[in-house]
Amino acid sequence: MSTSRSVGLPDGVRACLFDLDGVLTRTATVHMAAWKRTFDAFLRARDPAAPEFTQDDYNRHVDGKPRADGVRDFLASRGIVLPEGEHGDPADAETVQGVATRKNDLVQRELDEHGVEVYEGSVRYLRAVKEAGFATAVVTASANGEQVVAAGGFADLIDTRVDGVVARQQGLAGKPSPDTFLAGAHALGVTPQEAVVFEDALAGVSAGRAGGFAFVVGVDRVGHADGLREAGADVVVTDLAELLDRS
Repeated sequence: MSTSRSVGLPDGVRACLFDLDGVLTRTATVHMAAWKRTFDAFLRARDPAAPEFTQDDYNRHVDGKPRADGVRDFLASRGIVLPEGEHGDPADAETVQGVATRKNDLVQRELDEHGVEVYEGSVRYLRAVKEAGFATAVVTASANGEQVVAAGGFADLIDTRVDGVVARQQGLAGKPSPDTFLAGAHALGVTPQEAVVFEDALAGVSAGRAGGFAFVVGVDRVGHADGLREAGADVVVTDLAELLDRS
């Protein structure tokens, strides 16, 4: 059996590019809760009768995207346009960047108080691909990528990281653009045709498909397997450890 087949991947693959929240760590639930608190308060202040922010809103408009893009796209879905503001606007600023700051403050507080919970099966898979000789990268829209990887206890299994901080420094467009995944592949010295993308977000799966990657694995944590397939996932699992069972 080839090395790739031993971890459930196609032949010819040399690198694995993992989204973070919802794939390796359980921080997707932290992000969803922070977005809900942020948007519900914002919407109620404008209209007490406004419908609440839902899981479907998160999946469609926010998940996997840079914070400001998530703010902009969700508010646009409700017909709301805010001034852009400046990166680092205070949390009380009525700007896209201000709303993004509110959300990040809530996430930071949660991480500081409760740490990071990992998906044990997915970390077992990450360890298996490292032991099989694959290069690895975390590719996440989160500006807290370094903190989350360190808190999750698997920094030694990651060769490079492209997160929200790196994306801003390099001027990379966020998912569903493939830019961050392409940057991750480049940092590992592989072509997209030699790399696999692992994503739980619709935007992330779309980015993997748009980048021409060899294989895109969708990870269904919230019951949207059909959406992941429609976005371009070659296979959908509920945890990465399932790929070891298929090998």
